[in-house]
Amino acid sequence: MLRTNLSTRPFYNERGVHAVLAAVAVIVVALTAWQVTRVVALSRHKTELNNGVRRDRREVDDLSRRAADIRRGLNQQELATVAAAAKEANELIERRTFSWTALFNQLEATLPQDVMLMSVRPEFKDGSTNVNMEIQGRRSEDIDAFFDRLEKTGQFRDVQWSNENVTEEGLHRMTMRAVYTAPATPGPVVRPAAAAAPGGAAVAPAAQKPAAAPGGRR
Repeated sequence: MLRTNLSTRPFYNERGVHAVLAAVAVIVVALTAWQVTRVVALSRHKTELNNGVRRDRREVDDLSRRAADIRRGLNQQELATVAAAAKEANELIERRTFSWTALFNQLEATLPQDVMLMSVRPEFKDGSTNVNMEIQGRRSEDIDAFFDRLEKTGQFRDVQWSNENVTEEGLHRMTMRAVYTAPATPGPVVRPAAAAAPGGAAVAPAAQKPAAAPGGRR
């Protein structure tokens, strides 16, 4: 008997195709299982984070309520008195530790010959030292030179002028206010390169030479 394949289609190896499809199915199932495991793990982690957030919020609310109860239990008048006393104590400490010698030496090094320093009054507030000075000068150029020299030392900033007037002798008198930063450690006095010989100390002595009328402020 003759056995002949008369079909127009070739014969396929179905067993190999089934094996490939089975391998692909196994891979798909494995990936699906891994993704499901990751989703479950992430969902559990998210739940733990949410629980932690809620626990922290409850703790914050509880601490806030305790702080409010403590504030309500305090005597506000006594608290204000203690705060004022502490501020006064800090100012007294700043006054006792303030170096007048360093300030006077620096002013003397920067004071032009024709500018007289009439008075010096420091103020201590909120950890900052403001120096108020009454000065009078012969010419506006001399006063401007004093202004520039102070700023160049690096120890005086935010310099402001006010209460400018002319005395009966024709001298220009004004108030200068500046924020003063004392040197951290004693050292040489900062002298600007163009500084002239100083003409007075912190309070102008009676021997100061009288000045003529200035030509005006810039």
